[in-house]
Amino acid sequence: MHTFFYALVLVACVWAELDDELLNAEWKSFKFEHKKSYWDETEELRRLKIFQKNRLIIAEHNARWAAGKETYEMGINKFSDMTSEEFNRNILGYMNVTDPDENILDTITYIPPTHLTIPNEIDWRRSGAVTPVKFQGYHCGSCYAFSVTGALEGQHFRKTGQLVSLSEQNIVDCSRGYGNSGCQSGYSDRAFQYIKDNGGIDTEDSYPYEAKLRTCRFRRNSVGATLYSYVRVLDGSEMYLAYAVATVGPVSVGVDAHTGLQHYKGGIFYNPYCTNNRNHAVLAVGYGSDRYFGDYWLIKNSWGQQWGEEGYFRLVRNRNNHCGIGYGCFYPLV
Repeated sequence: MHTFFYALVLVACVWAELDDELLNAEWKSFKFEHKKSYWDETEELRRLKIFQKNRLIIAEHNARWAAGKETYEMGINKFSDMTSEEFNRNILGYMNVTDPDENILDTITYIPPTHLTIPNEIDWRRSGAVTPVKFQGYHCGSCYAFSVTGALEGQHFRKTGQLVSLSEQNIVDCSRGYGNSGCQSGYSDRAFQYIKDNGGIDTEDSYPYEAKLRTCRFRRNSVGATLYSYVRVLDGSEMYLAYAVATVGPVSVGVDAHTGLQHYKGGIFYNPYCTNNRNHAVLAVGYGSDRYFGDYWLIKNSWGQQWGEEGYFRLVRNRNNHCGIGYGCFYPLV
């Protein structure tokens, strides 16, 4: 009996040692791949514990995914050493759409043509209307700026045939007079209004992104695109949003990213706890259908190309505006 008990203890110790070795190997690989460094050993130990906890969350989710109980896969990524609270505080930064009746805004409401027929799927990347995925940084909630530049880049391309990367830093630094808060958060519609009133936005090359709030350095001779107005898609209508994406181009949208997107790796994102309380601005660049999991939106994110599906994620479509996708959607007129 004692021999059997000691054998069990020995096996448990061996497995624990193997798991520690695996954890340390994954931690070293994670730090190398994402160029992570910490200011002292105490902080690194804290980050390792967070990484270990997130690793367990990911493993448990992926066990359900492998069993067919989840529609998307999770994975280790650049945010795996952050708690969910840190992630929400530092990365998310979109404020729900403002009242369109406020005097500062010139919003037009989208009305689709009658008897409109749209394709079953569309991907504006194939047409050359989408710039490469960018990264907003670890401590700047400027997603609203990336969503706005993406929509304007698409419309500028459709009008001129030239794909010009536009400056998010220009919006971060210069649209505070419109109610935006730099790296803290912002409104997509107010950023569009700033660009309209300002007579344009600078190019990315002339006004590069710094992931922090600085003084406004807009230069008239560096303008990369302009707009004369912007359009709001009818709230709560995924059908109207699909019409707009199909016929107009990429559309600035907002989603609730509190519930699982931090660890997203691939698949069609669905979370029963997702709400309409949008806290992250992104870009709808297309839509389609999956043979197993149904309709989805194709979304460009601003968390770098190593996150998700090469910087993109697919969100379930036609399921009651899941994660708030059908609210606060805008595109510019150029």
